Amino acid sequence: GLVQTSLSDTVGSGFSINPEMATQEVQPNETLTNLKAESDTLKTKLEDERAKLHDVELHQVAEKVDGLGQFIMKTRRTLKGHGNKVLCMDWCKDKRRIVSSSQVSVGLLDNFPEEHAVTMPCTWVMACAYAPSGCAVACGGLDNKCSVYPLSLDKNENLAAKKKSVAMHTNYLSACSFTNSDMQILTSSGDGTCALWDVESGQLLQSFHGHAADVLCLDLAPSETGNTFVSGGCDKKANVWDMRSGQCIQSFETHESDINSVRYYPSGDAFASGSDDATCRLYDLRADREVAIYSKESIIFGASSVDFSLSGRLLFGGYNDYTINVWDVLKGTRVSILFGHENRVSTLRLSPDGTAFCSGSWDHTLRLMHWASGS
Repeated sequence: GLVQTSLSDTVGSGFSINPEMATQEVQPNETLTNLKAESDTLKTKLEDERAKLHDVELHQVAEKVDGLGQFIMKTRRTLKGHGNKVLCMDWCKDKRRIVSSSQVSVGLLDNFPEEHAVTMPCTWVMACAYAPSGCAVACGGLDNKCSVYPLSLDKNENLAAKKKSVAMHTNYLSACSFTNSDMQILTSSGDGTCALWDVESGQLLQSFHGHAADVLCLDLAPSETGNTFVSGGCDKKANVWDMRSGQCIQSFETHESDINSVRYYPSGDAFASGSDDATCRLYDLRADREVAIYSKESIIFGASSVDFSLSGRLLFGGYNDYTINVWDVLKGTRVSILFGHENRVSTLRLSPDGTAFCSGSWDHTLRLMHWASGS
């Protein structure tokens, strides 16, 4: 672009310059080639340094750990309030309420009978989140916005009339999450960015640039581990960000396809990811590398959502073949398969107290499951 502009200016002045000479003088291709070669060299050196610390595999360390006992989970209730594909859900911290989103609406469930339904002006409400106080919910999707709805005890109140648009991206909203207060919200988008917003003013507080394609998911680190979050996207990368500086502080690129879901380990020292490459993976932030792959040859469908048990010993993965696979995080083995959904499992989240989890599906339902006695 710079070369063309200088040429047109020169020609306009009545002078004639050979374009080949101008290109040779600037040599943009050679510069880009050199920079790319230098970048590849630095990447290789980083991988070599990581490899020096790779002295043992996680499953080898876990050989002496006792295996898991009997594992039984039972469906407590099937929720059928949505009339379309369920795309996202989130628990309220009081463990009694759930917000879920579908193609055309957002549902609020109180103690698990359907209580509120908010119809959105756009289709595909792809993201939703409960505020920490339980007094508001956020959602958005193909409208490129993140809207916040304050809640009240009045069941007849028109929630849509109280809607407040907080965030605006240049492409669809893929995920949202409140920080440790109701006053800030973090969003990710198909425009390749993540952003931190002030809920009251709608002001952009920080933007996060580093993905080369759509960002599909994000997760905030547990509060005691600091101001970081992890994101995953269509560029097959999982990036860890510093919310204060806006900088990417770690990046992992071992998946072979889109990363659909990321979730921090309960301690905050690691995170798991689920991908269209039909694997879930575990990354240790202190070791700065991938430490486990959860896969089987018989699993050929993508993983759409992941979450840990409260202890971190189990990893739940929702898949596009309608199943939920449960993995032993330490040993890397599958300990159970949960059936019940009649279409792809699009979202799953463990309850805040760890006693149950909820999964949402393209079969229009949410299923609440809990540990059976003796499990």
